[in-house]
This record gives sequence, structure tokens and C-alpha cells, in this order.
Amino acid sequence: MLEVTSWCFVDRPPAEVFEVISDFEQNPSWQNGMVSCRFTTERPMRVGSQYEQQAKFLGRSIVSTFEVIELDPGRMVKATSIAGTFPITFTRIAEPHRDGTKVTAIVSGDSSGVFRLAAPLMKRMVKRSIDGDYRRLKSLLEK
Repeated sequence: MLEVTSWCFVDRPPAEVFEVISDFEQNPSWQNGMVSCRFTTERPMRVGSQYEQQAKFLGRSIVSTFEVIELDPGRMVKATSIAGTFPITFTRIAEPHRDGTKVTAIVSGDSSGVFRLAAPLMKRMVKRSIDGDYRRLKSLLEK
């Protein structure tokens, strides 16, 4: 099991931050390697909503389908992959902190095959990638 946690402070109100981190169709604007992302179920988003994303990872194109499994509107969203290369679950949290928002990402996955052997390296790569994503998110929101 691979688990990575990352967080950053964003100098914007929690509602504004949550609007971006919970609208998965905006993922390509701040997540490295994300090519596209679109909801495949009707909006507004709720528990059970699904979306499909295409990403590039280690030079490979990966298409995955995710389902929202928990939602606390304005604060937290949790989704898990239901189809794709890697079983993965992620949680995004936006909570008041000082005069802005603390944004936390928790990503967990079960690597298999050759990726299981490379788990320590994979964890560092994933952590570096997520940290970079949240720096881009901060930059995007604080413009």
C-alpha cells in the first residue's frame, strides 16, 4: 500500500479553493500530466458521481474512471478508481487556516507487479508530483 499526504496554504477563502479542487474537470489546469477529465454522470457532483480522466505517467497514457465515495460540500471530497491501471483513492480537503485555506491531499494506492518492487521509489515520485501539483494550484488561485 502506497500512501502520500501533501498540503499547502492558499491565500484564498476555503469555498473558492474547494470549488476548484472538487471540480475534477479543472484538474488539467493544475495537475501535471493530466490530459483531460470529464464527468460521465450528471452534475451537480454527489456521492456516486463518476468521471473519466486521461493522464500521462512514466511516458504512458493512462485512462481511469473514478467515483466519488464521500462528499462534505465546501470542505472535503474523496474518490476512488473503479477502472484503470492502478487502484487509487484520493481525498482533497479545504479548511480554514489563518486568513486563507489549508489544502490537504491524501493519495493511497495498491501498486502491483513491477510497481510493487519499486514502491519506495514510486512513493517519492508520487509525493514530488503531488507537491508540484499543489504548488501550481496555489499559484493559479492566488493570481
